[in-house]
Amino acid sequence: MSLRAEISTTPSLALVTADDLAKQLSCSPRHVRRLSDRGAMPTPIRLGGLVRWERSAIERWIASGCPVVAHIR
Repeated sequence: MSLRAEISTTPSLALVTADDLAKQLSCSPRHVRRLSDRGAMPTPIRLGGLVRWERSAIERWIASGCPVVAHIR
């Protein structure tokens, strides 16, 4: 199977930025980054210099009451 075929059949991830999360959580983007840095929210996906969060992971986190999430580094 070619790489092109694999890419087209792979389900897409909905990714959100710190700015998107800040609007959703009614806080600043800096606060979102602080929460992430201290392990208080789901681990972001890093794409080079970009930092994004998986929308479904954030929605599950919010639905469960925003518990502290342990990071494995």
